[in-house]
Amino acid sequence: MKGKGASLAETTQSFLVENPIFEIRQLSVWYKAQQVLKDVTMDIPEKQVTAIIGPSGCGKSTFLRSLNRMNDLIPGMRAEGQVFFRGLNIYARSVDPVEVRRRIGMVFQVPNPFPKSIFENVAFGLRINGFNGDLKAKVQWALERAALWDEVKHCLHKSAFELSGGQQQRLCIARALAVEPEVLLMDEPCSALDPIATAKIEDLIHELKREVTIVIVTHNMQQAARISDYTAFMFLGEVLEFAPTGLLFTKPKDPKTEAYLAGRFG
Repeated sequence: MKGKGASLAETTQSFLVENPIFEIRQLSVWYKAQQVLKDVTMDIPEKQVTAIIGPSGCGKSTFLRSLNRMNDLIPGMRAEGQVFFRGLNIYARSVDPVEVRRRIGMVFQVPNPFPKSIFENVAFGLRINGFNGDLKAKVQWALERAALWDEVKHCLHKSAFELSGGQQQRLCIARALAVEPEVLLMDEPCSALDPIATAKIEDLIHELKREVTIVIVTHNMQQAARISDYTAFMFLGEVLEFAPTGLLFTKPKDPKTEAYLAGRFG
């Protein structure tokens, strides 16, 4: 993966992020011959919630997966540009993608608990990373952070599949948090959930940003407005606009952003 040294002066980002956790420079991604991302350059602030919005098929999930190299697992994927995480280019040959994914966790659109108990779901990442501390205490700590402990503390050895959809999603968040990532990527985490479960996830996101940076892809503009501090609007593989959420929703600069927010396409 090669970089081209783009500066933020060349982008639609009109504000300065102090000490960004991600510095993305001219990131382009192809799946075989199809280009999905086109020269994305932006900074993502630490311990804030950044929402990625845009119409279906615009590259939101590809962009999100580029932040922890999940795209590496897709045959025929090719990337150019640079993604700096705390100053380290995560696509450098010397960087271990497994370590990248430990530090930058991910929660997917559909809850995907393992066919194990609630306890073993949370303990899984700890075990494979060689955790040698108090496993029970660590599992409890992760479940508490995911606002699930009080609901499952009496049935930790029950199958994770017996939980509701919203509980399963919070279990997946607890599983990701157990290894103490610095960033949590969320790809449409509420799209399969009912309004009550969605509200619990949104409350959880609000609490978690005190400790971790969150980047969330959402098709729900109202959700982005409720939970995010910054929002990026993507269209046909490009980030057309990136700004503090209140500013982007009330005074969008790009006509396509304004049209999307007004519901004229999407």
